[in-house]
Amino acid sequence: MNSLDWAVLIGYFGVMVAIGVWSHKRVDNVSDFFTAGGKMPWWLSGISHHMSGYSAVMFTGYAGIAYTYGVTSFVTWSFPIALGIAVGSKLFAPRINRLRSRLHVASPLEYLKNRYDLKTQQALAWSGMLLKIVDVGAKWAAIATLLSVFTGVSLNQGILITGTITAVYCTIGGLWADALTELGQFVIQLLAGVAMFIAVIMKLNDKGIGFLDAWDRPELQGHGEPLVGPYGTVFLLAFLFIKLFEYNGGMLNQAQRYMATATPREAERSARLSAVLWLVWPVVLFFPMWMSPLLVESQKTDGSDSYGLMTEQLLPHGLLGLVIVGFFSHTMAMCSSDANAIAAVFTRDVAPVLSKQARAWGERSGLIAARVTTVVFLGLSMAVATQVNSPTFKDIITVVIKWVAGLMGPIAIPMMLGLLRPFRRSGPTAALTSWSMGLLAFWLVNYPISWQIEGGVPLQYQVSIPLAVSLILYILIGFIKPEDTPERLAVVERINTDDDGTAAAAVPAPAEPMEDTVRVKE
Repeated sequence: MNSLDWAVLIGYFGVMVAIGVWSHKRVDNVSDFFTAGGKMPWWLSGISHHMSGYSAVMFTGYAGIAYTYGVTSFVTWSFPIALGIAVGSKLFAPRINRLRSRLHVASPLEYLKNRYDLKTQQALAWSGMLLKIVDVGAKWAAIATLLSVFTGVSLNQGILITGTITAVYCTIGGLWADALTELGQFVIQLLAGVAMFIAVIMKLNDKGIGFLDAWDRPELQGHGEPLVGPYGTVFLLAFLFIKLFEYNGGMLNQAQRYMATATPREAERSARLSAVLWLVWPVVLFFPMWMSPLLVESQKTDGSDSYGLMTEQLLPHGLLGLVIVGFFSHTMAMCSSDANAIAAVFTRDVAPVLSKQARAWGERSGLIAARVTTVVFLGLSMAVATQVNSPTFKDIITVVIKWVAGLMGPIAIPMMLGLLRPFRRSGPTAALTSWSMGLLAFWLVNYPISWQIEGGVPLQYQVSIPLAVSLILYILIGFIKPEDTPERLAVVERINTDDDGTAAAAVPAPAEPMEDTVRVKE
């Protein structure tokens, strides 16, 4: 990097902070901070939903998969996400929007107290928060790894720089700041991605390699196969289910995008836009990674530095700075949205249980608590990021694929399926059993059982077995021990009806209204 690249990077940071300051004017209460008051346009929500699913892991971990295996990086990652969101646009997006518009909640988990019980809500809230700290820690480590390639700063310095900038704008402006910065980040990503795509095409032409001829080169032998190595059919099927839950609200931050739109119909349109972007745009981003074995030689065994090396070699200064900004934009988009989601869960779901004072928070004190929680979460995730390459967490892609994908199902299944009428018989027993047994299955498969098998349990089973255990138990126990009380049925009906409430009137209302410790104004 030279002074021009640094100017682009510093200018980007300045714009992000400025957007946060401007967004501060739109945040008057907790509803504005966590769900944009339900006033976000569907197209902005869709772009924000799309951007909040990326991080620099794509340019490190998934770049390594593309360098080593080729197109399976798309087939087993962005394609399942696109398909999952497309299905979720009908199945989950409208219902999650009604959590805000019909039940008046500001956290995606807030409805669980009435849908199941307090124990279930707290179990999912605490496990979801802990998983997110690890997940976001991996994202900080990924962007710091890229920053070290270009600037030579240490991993910890890179984590501190990116985390601090993100904390400033997302703490000041809440979800509005997240969405508006993600819009700007999408434009930057578009310019940077196209620039890199063109640079790779031109370099291949200089080497006498045509656009389609490249796949016949020996360096790319087998790279056109959709499912190779550890990323086989079982892995793909497991990821289809995992991403269906994860990217439609199971990881909480995407649920907020659905809640932020004005109506269930707009939430559906938001999801469709995100699905289309996930299907089309990653192809442009992945193509340079697929071609990377023809242009660079990775210095790391997993190929995670290949994209960074290729960027340095192919792009002139200025454009290099723009692509680096693109790396930052991915990670900052995801981490800021995660921070906002976890702050919502803590202040709305956890703090009122832990403290009588929290139950009496007004608009101002609740907003202060939300901002403090955001900063604390970012600080904890940055601390975890410094340990990502330790023996406990292994490398970045291990954290993202094994830990996050493996633990997503047990946490998300009770939350997501609890929205749907066909699963109305499943109550707190089904939810807690599926959650706890899914976590136990993850531990058994990844550790005691894996230790007894030469080479360990294959990755596809590490991520699929916990999901399968949770899903089967949640459905089975719902039939064996139905707990569809009138109060719980009332919650389900309000989520599944989009009229003035007359359709749900036949079902008794909950015995107690939804807890609203910090009253949300519509």
